[in-house]
Order: sequence, then C-alpha cells, then structure tokens
Amino acid sequence: MQNSASQPRRGRPRKQPASDEDTRAALIRSGTELLTEQGFFASGLDAILRRVGVPKGSFYYYFASKDAFGRAVLEHYGAYFARKLDRHLLNDARPPLERIQDFVEDAAAGMQRHDYRRGCLVGNLGQEVSLLPEDYRSLLTAILESWQKKLAACLEAAKVKGDLAEGADTRLLAEAFWIGWEGAVMRARLEASPRPLTTFLTAYLQGLPR
Repeated sequence: MQNSASQPRRGRPRKQPASDEDTRAALIRSGTELLTEQGFFASGLDAILRRVGVPKGSFYYYFASKDAFGRAVLEHYGAYFARKLDRHLLNDARPPLERIQDFVEDAAAGMQRHDYRRGCLVGNLGQEVSLLPEDYRSLLTAILESWQKKLAACLEAAKVKGDLAEGADTRLLAEAFWIGWEGAVMRARLEASPRPLTTFLTAYLQGLPR
C-alpha cells in the first residue's frame, strides 16, 4: 500500500490557517454585524462563530468572556464610525454644513444597503445598558462624546465661514444632534425607510442659529 502522505491531494488546495490576529479580527467583524442587527443579549455566540467558522471551544482563546468580546466589538465600531465621520466632517472641499448632510446621506445609504436590519451599535447597547456590566456605560458615553467633539469642530468651521451665528453653542448643538440621531436611526429601521433620517436632518439644519 502506498503512503497516503505522498499522494497528491485532489480538489481544492487546503486553505492556510488564519493567524490569531486574523481570526480575532474576523470574530470582531462578525460580532459587529450581528450586534448592530440584534443588540447584545439577543446575539448568541453560536451565530457569531458560525459566520467565521470558529469552534465554540476556541472562542475563549481569543476573549475571556462574552462581555470582553462585547467591549472589543464596541471599540472596533467606535473607531470605524470615527473614520466615517472624519471622511465627511473634515472634507475641506465641502462647506461645513453640507458635510453633515453628506454624512447623513452616507449613513442612510448604508442602512438601505443592509435592508434596514442594522442600526447603530452604540444606540442598540445604550438601550440595554442597565443590563450590561457597569463599565459599558462609560465606554458608550466616551464614544458618543468623541463623536460630539468631531461634529462640534465642524460646526465651529461653519461659524468661521459665517453659516452659523457667532454666539452659537457648538458643543450643545453637537450633543443635540447625536441625541436626535439615535432616535432617527431607530425610526428608520422601524419604517425601513430613509425618511426619518432626512426629516431629522432637515429639522436640525433649519433649527441652527444663523
């Protein structure tokens, strides 16, 4: 009998095993997708692991617990969303207030692309915060505050350009935007329509002090 180890394999070549970093990143991406759809408690580890092809027993090699996994997903989402904001709000080729409109249109297109299954991870977890570990509250707040600072800087640029009243409180206006934004995203998912996002944007821009 010939040694099977010397026989050439038929069919597709075996995939090279992913590195630990690649597998961890894939788990975080899978978790981000599922948690933006279902929230924290409705998202089972089995569904997340199936998407990546990682056995359940291996999950704890990468994360100490589901809570630790959730923190990693939240940090990943916060960084991803910050890059999206920078791409629009720092775009010097566009007037500052139009940059806000560009961001909203981009977000609306993203929700439509995913058939309104996905919302904002920060908003989803914010609704569950009373059931989550206490440090999630500070993580969520820190992410929202970082987004507020980015928007406030854009509003300051609008002030310099003369599109916003000189005495406008840009920090307050930025906070009000994100408070309203989470409600608009929730309503857009409910209606499976971009209408709540465009309604919110129109009302927000009309209410800015000029």
